[in-house]
Amino acid sequence: MKSQEHIGDKVKKERVNQGLTQDALARKSELPYTTLTKIESNVIKKPTIQTVAKIANGLGIKIDELIK
Repeated sequence: MKSQEHIGDKVKKERVNQGLTQDALARKSELPYTTLTKIESNVIKKPTIQTVAKIANGLGIKIDELIK
């Protein structure tokens, strides 16, 4: 287990597990594609809770699965 798994790593792992492209998840999450790619690549390390909520919603999971 990595000492510090970033939220972007968790988002990417869950997205890949669900077989979604970045574009598909961005649409489902109602986020700009560039925002999602920046989060997944850890350019944005601390997205807002509203953004995390949108991603969790797009993935069909609870927010705490992404932030714990």
